[in-house]
Amino acid sequence: MSETDRIARLEQNVADLGTRLQRREDELDVRKLQHLYGYLIDKCLYNETADLFTQDGEVRFFGGVWRGQAGIRRLYVERFQKRFTHGTNGPIDGFLLDHPQLQDIVDIDADGVTAYARARSMMQAGRHKDYTDPSNPMLGARQWWEGGIYENTYKKVDGIWRIQILNYMPQWHADFDQGWANTPAEYVPFPKITYPEDPTGPDALIEDHWLWPTHKMVPFHMVHPVTGKEIVAERWQGDIDRDRAAREAVSA
Repeated sequence: MSETDRIARLEQNVADLGTRLQRREDELDVRKLQHLYGYLIDKCLYNETADLFTQDGEVRFFGGVWRGQAGIRRLYVERFQKRFTHGTNGPIDGFLLDHPQLQDIVDIDADGVTAYARARSMMQAGRHKDYTDPSNPMLGARQWWEGGIYENTYKKVDGIWRIQILNYMPQWHADFDQGWANTPAEYVPFPKITYPEDPTGPDALIEDHWLWPTHKMVPFHMVHPVTGKEIVAERWQGDIDRDRAAREAVSA
C-alpha cells in the first residue's frame, strides 16, 4: 500500500469515527430530552414542557392532534395546567403525576437532524383524600395507573434537539385497588370536539385510537434489526369480529 493510500484510509477511518461519535452523541441528547420531558411533566412544569418543542411541533394524544406552538400551549397550559394545578406552573400538594420514561430506543436519521424514538411510560397518578374539592367531581380522591407508548420525532434546530412530534398513545389504565382486569372501556374519554368549539380542544381528531381492553400495536418507526422487515402484528379474527359488531351496533 502506498503512503498516499495509507493516509487516505486513515483519513476515512477518522471521518467514519467522527460520524459514529456524532450519532452516539445525538442519541444521548435525544434520550436526555425525552427523559427531561418526563421530569417536567411529573412536576406540572407546563411552560417549560412546551418550550421543548419546535415551532411547527405537534402533540398526538388521546385521539387528538394539537398543532404548532399555539396548539401545544393550548394543551399543556390551557388544558392541563388549569385542570390539574389550578393554573399553577408547578406541583401542588396532594396531586401525583409521575411519568417514568422507560425502554427508549433512539434512532438518528441519515440527515443528522431528524431522530425517532420509541419509549414507554408507566404513570402513577392520583389525588390525596385530604386535597379534594367536594364541589367538583373531577377533583375527588383517586389513584390510578397508566401505561403508554411513545413513537416520537425530533429535530435538531440551531444545534439543539427539540421534540417535533410527541406521539403518545396511552395503552391501558387501572384503578389501583381494582387492577386492569376491571378497567371500564374508555377509562379516560377521548376528545370529541375540536378547537375552537372546544377552547382547549385538539385541532383534529384521530380516528384509529383505542384503550384497554382493546389491545393493538403502536407501529414501530424502525424495521426488524435482523431481518430488515417491517414489524407487523396480526389481528385475531375474534377481535376483528368484535370490532365489526360494535360498529354495527352503533350505526344501527
